[in-house]
Amino acid sequence: MGYRVQREEFGQLEQEWRECLAGRRPAYPFLSPAWLRLWWNEFGAARELLLLSVRQDERLAGILPLMRDGGRLTFAGDTQVCDYMDLISRDGVPVDAVLTALFRALSEEPWEAIELWGLRDDSPTFAALPAVCAELGWSVQSEPEDVCPQISLPGSWEEYLETLAKKNRHELRRKLRKLSQGGEVELEVLEAPAQIDDALDDFVRMHKLSRTEKAEFMTETMERFFRRIVAALAAERFAEMIFLRLGGRRVASVLCFRAGDELLLYNSGYDPLFAGLSVGLLSKALALKQAIDLGSKRFDFLRGAERYKYELGAQDLAVRRCLIRRT
Repeated sequence: MGYRVQREEFGQLEQEWRECLAGRRPAYPFLSPAWLRLWWNEFGAARELLLLSVRQDERLAGILPLMRDGGRLTFAGDTQVCDYMDLISRDGVPVDAVLTALFRALSEEPWEAIELWGLRDDSPTFAALPAVCAELGWSVQSEPEDVCPQISLPGSWEEYLETLAKKNRHELRRKLRKLSQGGEVELEVLEAPAQIDDALDDFVRMHKLSRTEKAEFMTETMERFFRRIVAALAAERFAEMIFLRLGGRRVASVLCFRAGDELLLYNSGYDPLFAGLSVGLLSKALALKQAIDLGSKRFDFLRGAERYKYELGAQDLAVRRCLIRRT
């Protein structure tokens, strides 16, 4: 059976896109129509959208969300806010066949290179690219782009603590004891859209306070995108906002997204007045404990090789950038 490729707009296939993405394990929010539509509305003005669908007997088989940026075709989105990107293919459809159909259609387009960034090391798309490109006589070069440290979660907090290096385990316990001496420790977990909306101002405030580069990152445009995407994911029950409270006061915050049985730590912040109590690190450790208690199987810290991730026991997963050229 053949495949048919056509250009789309975001509003034309949103429901089918959701159904296609729901079959992925896990279904990362960065690949959702809501995420990419909101990104495009805020940041896509200087580019041309090239949103391609692949159909087999009229049924959606896959989506490749691209944009034209100068002479390159690249994923819609950017590495500042999209930790993973990929071809969105329906479960059970051969990835290599969908890619081949897409690339044959793209061979009719003008471009100097196709740049596919944000591909996980374990992505079926990344695995299929060399053979698909070779069949078309194209070249593909891959390079490491970043790392996303993550933890395979055991069944209990005590089991998790035993996986840590002795020094890190001792330090985590010591910091938790010190925190408890500063007042009553509570973890406030918000999931309802109205609760998250009410707490967003506190989250953004602590995000900006915690580091200079975070304050610089959160421009007016970025904050508008951030608020809209959090609201969209909260409405679909994919977002969790977690506050560490000390003596009744919110002192640190963590924003997580749920993808199946994985919890993704997307962003965080803390009040520098409480930095001496390690509230930034401990808010993440307690969010991790919450994930274990709820039966999550993986905790993904997403992009960046910050030291605290390894102190909490994370192992790197590489994220790749692939550059494709016609030869």
